[in-house]
Amino acid sequence: MLRLDHLTVIAPTLTDGVGHVGACLGLDVPFGQRHGYMGTHNHLLQLGDTVYLEIVALDPEGEPPPRARWFGLDDQRMVRADWDAGRRLRGWVARVDGIDAVLAGREQVFGRKISLPWSQPAFDFAIPDDGSLPLGGAAPSLIDRRGKPRSMATIADLGARLCSFALEHPEAEAIAALYGELAIDRPPAVSHGDSLRYRALIDTPAGQRELF
Repeated sequence: MLRLDHLTVIAPTLTDGVGHVGACLGLDVPFGQRHGYMGTHNHLLQLGDTVYLEIVALDPEGEPPPRARWFGLDDQRMVRADWDAGRRLRGWVARVDGIDAVLAGREQVFGRKISLPWSQPAFDFAIPDDGSLPLGGAAPSLIDRRGKPRSMATIADLGARLCSFALEHPEAEAIAALYGELAIDRPPAVSHGDSLRYRALIDTPAGQRELF
């Protein structure tokens, strides 16, 4: 079974991402970590029940990785185009135990398994060869933490809790069928829309807010 692991705001810069989430939720999300193995960095926020929010961007001071970065971050033109179109909550990551079985026959959707960090792998992540989001972001990225749960102790808890998560998509029926085939726990609710667009309702200390 696949389980909702975290939501991803994919930003042109971390400053852009933190500013947008702050405007939506009224929360100042603190820095998380640098991914030296991927040339990216993030800010992190707990959303309850081991689910969290990641604001991720290309690290301008990071070393380029030996392959395409995750979350489509090598294609900065597309990142900016999505951002300017208001598509800022751009995807999500599903946690799986046994990533090889999930990927079997589905590499064209999710990409290939990459063991990270390169020198001392601690988890496996599926990334298409060109670094793009699976199905343009409609399918989740996959992470296998090798039986070790993500520590919430290193992620800020500012009182935010995920209430609901939804996806609009031109091929809503096909996406919903894929989620069903994969037996995903807590997938986004899928409805028809003219373009791919995520929305999340989040309880905050100041009331319920929408992140998009």
